[in-house]
Amino acid sequence: MESTKEMSVKDQVKAIAGQWRDREGNLIMILHQIQGKFGYVPREVALLLSRELDVPLATIYEVITFYNYFKLEKPGKYNIAVCMGTACYLKGASQILDAVKDLLNIDEGETTPDGMFRLDAVRCLGCCGLAPVIMINDRIYGKVKKEQVMEILAAYKKNKE
Repeated sequence: MESTKEMSVKDQVKAIAGQWRDREGNLIMILHQIQGKFGYVPREVALLLSRELDVPLATIYEVITFYNYFKLEKPGKYNIAVCMGTACYLKGASQILDAVKDLLNIDEGETTPDGMFRLDAVRCLGCCGLAPVIMINDRIYGKVKKEQVMEILAAYKKNKE
C-alpha cells in the first residue's frame, strides 16, 4: 500500500471518507481526521469531500464554520493563542495581544507572511490562576507581562528552519 506522502490528496480524502462512510454523524469525524492530516481544511479538500460524500459544499462549510475547532487557513508553525477570558483580560491581556500584533505585524486570525506565526485571541485557556496567559502551540506562558512578549517570541524566531 502507498504511504500517505505518496497518495494524492484525492486518494487521501477518499480513504478518510471510506473509513466513516456508513456511520451516523460521519462528517464531523471526517473533518477532524482531515484537519489532523493537513492542519486545517483546505478548500480543495472540502470540494473533494463534497464530491466523495455527495454532500453539498455548503453543508460542509456549515459544519466547518459552526465549530471553532475547524480552521480554513493553514496554521503557522507556531500558533499563538492570547487568552482574553475575564481573569486574563482584567490582568492586561489586551496589552499583551497588542504587543504580539505590533511585533509580528499581524492581526488576530492572521499568519505571518513567512508562515512562522499565527495569532488568535481565545476566550479561555483554563489557566485563570496564571493570568494573563498566552499559549504557543502546546506551551503555556503564565503571568506574562507586556515587556516579556519580545523575549518569548525571540526564542521561537531563533528556531526558523
